[in-house]
Amino acid sequence: MSSIKEIQEELIDEFSIFDDWMERYEHMIALGKTMPLIDPKYKTDDKLIKGCQSKVWLHSELKGDKVIFTADSDAIITKGIVAILIRVFSNQTPEAIVAADTQFIDEIGLKEHLSPTRANGLVSMVKQMKLYAVAYQAQRKQQA
Repeated sequence: MSSIKEIQEELIDEFSIFDDWMERYEHMIALGKTMPLIDPKYKTDDKLIKGCQSKVWLHSELKGDKVIFTADSDAIITKGIVAILIRVFSNQTPEAIVAADTQFIDEIGLKEHLSPTRANGLVSMVKQMKLYAVAYQAQRKQQA
């Protein structure tokens, strides 16, 4: 399994192939279509990410020592954004997620090409994923 840093480097390389932002948006939409979708039973209000313009449901589970994320959104661009984040953070340890740098988001130019409300939603998604990871860290410390 690749580290968070390696996956971020892959994404930076992937996005650098495209010359303009329309192509990058199309790539993001394609990524959204391939992401692991949330089980419909988790499409509940408590799984909605606060601060997103669109509806984004995010579910996490701790399997062994790895956090597994699934998600869905009612907007195709937002689905692509959350797919990128899932690719980076899913199947990683809570410690790696909490410690992860998200500089790659700026390097692929994502934040600067999103509307302010979508950029806020992106920040909210990252924050929520890190919060889940912190909760799993605390849970594991209690069990130890």
